[in-house]
This record gives sequence, C-alpha cells and structure tokens, in this order.
Amino acid sequence: MTFDLAIIGAGPSGLSMARALADSGLRIALVEQQIAAALADPPFDGREIALSLRTLRALRESGVFDHIPPDQVFPLEQAVVFNGDDPRPMRVSPLRGKTQLGALVPNHHIRRAVWAAVQGQRGLTLFDGNRVGALHPDASGVDIELLPVANAAPSPGETTAAASPAPLSIRARLLIAADSRFSETRRKMGIGADTHDFGKVMLVCRMQHEQPHHHTAWEWFGFGQTVALLPLSEHLSSVVLTLPQHEMDALLALGDADFERDIARRYQGRLGEMKRAGSRHTYALVGVYAQRFVAPRFALIGDAAVGMHPVTAHGFNFGLHGVELLSREILAAARAGGDIAAPERLRRYEAAHRRATLPLYLATQAIATLYTDDRSPARLVRQLVLGASSRFGPLRLAIATALSEEGLSLRGLLPRMA
Repeated sequence: MTFDLAIIGAGPSGLSMARALADSGLRIALVEQQIAAALADPPFDGREIALSLRTLRALRESGVFDHIPPDQVFPLEQAVVFNGDDPRPMRVSPLRGKTQLGALVPNHHIRRAVWAAVQGQRGLTLFDGNRVGALHPDASGVDIELLPVANAAPSPGETTAAASPAPLSIRARLLIAADSRFSETRRKMGIGADTHDFGKVMLVCRMQHEQPHHHTAWEWFGFGQTVALLPLSEHLSSVVLTLPQHEMDALLALGDADFERDIARRYQGRLGEMKRAGSRHTYALVGVYAQRFVAPRFALIGDAAVGMHPVTAHGFNFGLHGVELLSREILAAARAGGDIAAPERLRRYEAAHRRATLPLYLATQAIATLYTDDRSPARLVRQLVLGASSRFGPLRLAIATALSEEGLSLRGLLPRMA
C-alpha cells in the first residue's frame, strides 16, 4: 500500500495535519496505537488548554471549532503573576482592540473535535491499533512496518485498515511524526532531542470556589510550590499545583475534605471555600526540543518537535504553528506537481518553526527554572524581574502579544518596545 504521506500519531497535532491537507488530493495514512473508538471519545484528562487568538482563528478556519461545544470555551480576559508573598502582582491585559488574551478549552474536547473534523475525509486511511516497527527510508520514500498493538481490537469503517495478526508494510513519499514528546518514530529516524526534566509533578483538578475569578488566570510562584488558576465558568476553575513527587504523593493520599482545605490554604483563601469538582490528575514535567525537525523524507510536528513546559501555555499553539508551516509547503508542492518532501521545502519548514519556537522555549526553561528556585539570590532576581515588568509597559505588551494574537514569536516585539 502506497501513500503520499504517512502521519504517525492521531493526537491533536497529527489530526490537525491531516485536516490541513483535506481536499488536496493527497493519499494520507494515519497510524495510531489506540483504536478508533478511543479516538472518537477520549476521556477527560484534567487538562485545560490555553488557546491563543491565532490558534482560535486557525481552528475556526479549519472547521474544527464547529465541533467544540460552545459552553466548553471559556474566555481568558486577564492574567496575573504573583511572586511569593509580594502582594503586587504583574498584570497582563489584552492588546488594544482585543477583549481577551485567548480562551481555555478542555483537552478532551479538542481531541474529540479534531477527530470529528476528519471523518469522511477523502484520501485518508486510518491504521488504528498499530505501532511503528522498522523504518527504511530511501531516495524516493520510506517503507514503514506496522505492528499490531496487543489487545487493540480493530474498528469498522470504510476508511479504516484493521490491525492484522502479522506485520503490515506501507510506503509513503513523506513520513511525519506526531507521536508525543517521547517520539519513538523520531528515535528510529536517528534524531535526538534535548530533554529537561524539571524534577516536579503537576496536579490538575477542577474546583468550585466561593469567590469569582473574573476570567483571570493566575500564575503564583510561591516558595516550595507553584500554583496556577485557569478560569472556567465564574465559580469553577482548574487548579494547577506543582510540587516535588514526595509532597505530591502525600497530597494525593488525602481524602476529599482534607484535600479541599489544603488547596484553599495554598491559594491563601483568596477564592474562599473550595470544593473538588472533578478527578485529580498528575503529570511529570519534562521539556523536550528535537535537535532537528527534519531528515530526508521525514518531518517532526507537535510535541515530537517541541514539548513545552506548561508555564507559558504554548504547547498546542506551537503544535498548530508547525502544522500551518509544514502543510503550506506540502500543499504548494502538490499544486505545482513537485516533490512534497523536497529537501528545500523541509529545510524551509524547519528554519521557520525553529525561529518561532526556540526563543520562547529557552525563555520558558529560564522562567520555570528561576521561579522554582527558592534560594535567596533567585528570590531577589524574581522580585526584580516582576517589579520591572509591572512598571515597564512595553514588557507587559510583549508578554500580552506572546499570549494572544502573535502567540508564537518574539519577532516584531523589539521595535514595538523601542
């Protein structure tokens, strides 16, 4: 079976790439370890995704936004950043002419919406319940061995190729990896990644609270912990708490009443009484940046290229940016009757995506490192940085721009600041 391109990973980035190439006439193979039923109805995982205005616009243009329930899109109008016990936070407001920085949407609704958007798409074949085995690239394409995942039942559907007991081989002119920040496909193609383990665990849990949040996100760099608040409906938020593993284990062992009191204490009672309104979920904090985004007949997108620390909320926004850049090159080549994996096109994608992501990736690493360091010198620097940010309007403008309309790049900010 021969395809124009194969996408490994049917998460939001992989599915968004497939959607971006709809009506192109290209034959696309989509390979995913989960079965189709799991992709169609992903479970709630506690994560609320901050979408920039640019990302929201892209989701509307692709038709994905039509599949997200309106009552699951929560406006993000302001952001405040606290440092320790300093009562004077840095405040970030929307750009002039805008009413919000972006919006929050539950991750499982995004996954469900992108899946719904590609249903019935011509030229798209799903190989669910399969993982990638051996890869054999050559000058004209890549031979891809697919191995059935144990206990993954095949799913019905005209555009679905069921997992078989024996390995299956497909061939594609271009192979795209979108299989997480720990991408096996990236490793099989010989591309390394710079990985930073922050040594912390992040808890996410929805909580009801007495006081309203006014659609304001909080980032609170306390001493010994980092606390965030993602505003949903007026008295409902997703609390985000970062702790060392042993402290997180003790918190998770608490019953509901003690857990609720502990969370309210960590927020210093600013939201009044707090009650758990959802399940608790934890995630290890690891940042990943691939050493290369492309190789002959191969490209990385999504977290396989850039896996961000969530402190600046750029993960999915970066993923869609990579999809936009790479799909633009592929579509241009297809319209011209050229090679969709031409080296110059892949290099152009890599250069553009690296320019957009590397400065913010490094800045995020620095922020996350500085603001989780509780030693006295770091505390002083934190206070100076936030104090300067609060007084220096252009820096707040730069942050608002990164959070909202531009959402992806530091380009253009220096002239504005000047």
